[in-house]
Amino acid sequence: MSVKRHEGHEREIPNAHIYHAILPIIFFLIWFLDSSVFKISIFLNNYVPFLIRVILCISVIAISLTFISLSHQVLFKSHQPSTSLITNGILGYVRNPMYLGILLIYVAFIFLSLSLISIGLFVLIFLVYNWMANFEEKILENLFGEEFLEYKKKVGKWLPNPFK
Repeated sequence: MSVKRHEGHEREIPNAHIYHAILPIIFFLIWFLDSSVFKISIFLNNYVPFLIRVILCISVIAISLTFISLSHQVLFKSHQPSTSLITNGILGYVRNPMYLGILLIYVAFIFLSLSLISIGLFVLIFLVYNWMANFEEKILENLFGEEFLEYKKKVGKWLPNPFK
């Protein structure tokens, strides 16, 4: 099997930085407008006390920042792309911890307002991140072959695999 070499940013989807910049702007604009201005789909707030929502939001943000920080420590120890498959640290539990951390930030803000419109938008954002993760995983499969396929069997894409 021929292994294609990819350097740095070529291991991610072209123009990924645009998605990372635009998606939060769109989400937080819509979230803010629904949660604070128009209040179209936040009726669930009547059933969940504000304090509970704040505690959930802060807890999920703490978890998300942990995922982002741990993945950053493992992935960016050196400023060069790794020439071997990294499976230690947080990557031994979930294959896309940085994306998971980013997605959890969206979830945290959904908990704060319980905006149904934001939940719908989150589903679309999740699909974009899943598409980006699939793209990157295909590159890793080309680079590392069977080693990556074995890793995929053992480690969950978004959630830890309890059966590994």
